[in-house]
Amino acid sequence: MSGIKSLLSAGLLVIASLATARAASLPSIGIIGAGQMGGTLATLWSKAGYPVILSSRHPEALKQQVAELGHQASAASVGQTAQQASIIVLAVPYGALPSLAKSIGASVKGKVVLDVSNPYPGRDGQVADDALKEGVGRYSAGLFPGAHLVRGFNSVAAYTLSSDAHRSGAKLAIPLAGDDKQALNTVSQLVEKAGFDPVIAGNLDKARLFQPGSSLFLSNLTQQQLKQQLTQ
Repeated sequence: MSGIKSLLSAGLLVIASLATARAASLPSIGIIGAGQMGGTLATLWSKAGYPVILSSRHPEALKQQVAELGHQASAASVGQTAQQASIIVLAVPYGALPSLAKSIGASVKGKVVLDVSNPYPGRDGQVADDALKEGVGRYSAGLFPGAHLVRGFNSVAAYTLSSDAHRSGAKLAIPLAGDDKQALNTVSQLVEKAGFDPVIAGNLDKARLFQPGSSLFLSNLTQQQLKQQLTQ
């Protein structure tokens, strides 16, 4: 009996070691904004084995949320997250982006920055009007010069992401737009690991196609359906 227990213990240790090694090989994801969207993405990626850092203006209030995500999750200040994480996700109200860019812009230069925030004039004011007019992709990239910015996950509601991740049959498609090919490849992998099909719409100008007010905004399509819509 003791021999069996020893074998079981050794097996568990091997599994734990493999899980730790796998996590160490994956890039860390820093999510700035721990609301519904940020929390949903944190859950999906932590389940996929990614080290996730959650941040907000009050990181001490994230203890329970981080505990629910598991041992690979942690909480940090916004500044610490921008410095430590390999990939940065912007999941804050769009009106906060200009001030956020001033505080972390230098730390995210050269990094992949995934912008999932949406501008709403009624909530975010003039910055939202300006972003929608210029195109949200271009406007966001202008706030973070030197970062490899990608727009994505903004056109699907958080509750849909939570309910439809890894669904059977044709997966839910996530449109992406960006100017840097490697950054798009990186985010495409995150989309797949979260349980969806990535569809690259094109450069940041193409982010207009799925920003608020567009026909593709909040349209839950399969990969084939989304590609058809993008070519029309």
